[in-house]
Amino acid sequence: MRTASGRRPARRGIGRATMAASKDSPLSLQGQAMHNPVLTLDELQNIETGAWFSKLSSTLRNAILSRATVRRLRDGDSLASRGTAAQEWCGVALGAVRISSVSLSGKQITLTYAEPGTWFGDISLFDGLPHTHDANAHGATTLLVVRKQDFRDLLAQHVELYDALLRLNCRRLRLMFDVVEDLNTRPLAARLAKQILLLARSYGIEQGEEIRIGLALAQEDLAQMLGASRQRVNQELKSFERDGAVRIEPTRLVVLSKDKLLAIAQR
Repeated sequence: MRTASGRRPARRGIGRATMAASKDSPLSLQGQAMHNPVLTLDELQNIETGAWFSKLSSTLRNAILSRATVRRLRDGDSLASRGTAAQEWCGVALGAVRISSVSLSGKQITLTYAEPGTWFGDISLFDGLPHTHDANAHGATTLLVVRKQDFRDLLAQHVELYDALLRLNCRRLRLMFDVVEDLNTRPLAARLAKQILLLARSYGIEQGEEIRIGLALAQEDLAQMLGASRQRVNQELKSFERDGAVRIEPTRLVVLSKDKLLAIAQR
């Protein structure tokens, strides 16, 4: 059942994650303590409407929520480090998790960002191998965290979870091949336009006819995600700006025309 606002009402008794705080509750006010052990309604909605989680049966969704704890991270807080043993399976309820690696020269390289509704960490729990990348909060971030033993219990009790995670990892593999194909066949302008559209879909805040990307990103971060230099990305962004597709602001991009970006992405 949904409320008049279109959101599901907070559940009672969803275990360690408890239930979403009411809009009128002190727990949901701005300035909420980082250790608050409940999800806000918006955070819960981000989890429940996630592309993967929303397709699970209500029984499995409730089982996952009942075993999850809420963790709030500040910008830059470490969640996992390359080479360490995996202990948790995580879902992003708010904010973003920066997945990165270190180059041979010792430079931190951004690979991608896990957006709200995304679940990650299951691969290392399956194969028992250490984390392959570093994971840090990008801005204030809220996670649902399932411990390793609870993850195994969920798998033992819900066969559906095996199939769901198999489909999830098939999706990840397809996306990885798409990235490799784009990197080898598409010009930087097309790849950059596509990346901006993806960021607008995940983090876009509509302001009239404009879409402000809420995720703070330096041009260096964009360049790393695209396998290009910051200078080349800067040149392409200025070209987009001259064409009226975007507006460049400090650590922010504003989409002025999705149609123009789509046209560039399809070149």
